[in-house]
Amino acid sequence: MLEQYFPILLFIGFGLGLGLLMVGAGSFVSPNRPDPQKLSPYECGFEAFEDARMKFDVRYYLVAILFILFDLEIAFLFPWATVINDIGLAGFLSMMLFLAILTVGFVYEWMKGALEWE
Repeated sequence: MLEQYFPILLFIGFGLGLGLLMVGAGSFVSPNRPDPQKLSPYECGFEAFEDARMKFDVRYYLVAILFILFDLEIAFLFPWATVINDIGLAGFLSMMLFLAILTVGFVYEWMKGALEWE
């Protein structure tokens, strides 16, 4: 029974080995010459001034959750669009209902000010 799992274990082992080989080769070959400009903050634009465990405003989390929610729900459109000819009118109407509910939720969030950034 274990011989059925051998190709999977071989594939996992090969993938891990290749990944470790690539990371090792990259760290061995790449130059390491840090300078003040490379070490300066890039994304935020200012120096860190507090502890890394400081509390964030809840709006960051709210915007992230809303993005994930709408992003995942819009991802349902791709498989639906590929089979639109096969599912007929019932599939089309069910997706329109889904999009209407999604739009109502988006308008509700907009009216409540969840997307406002002060």
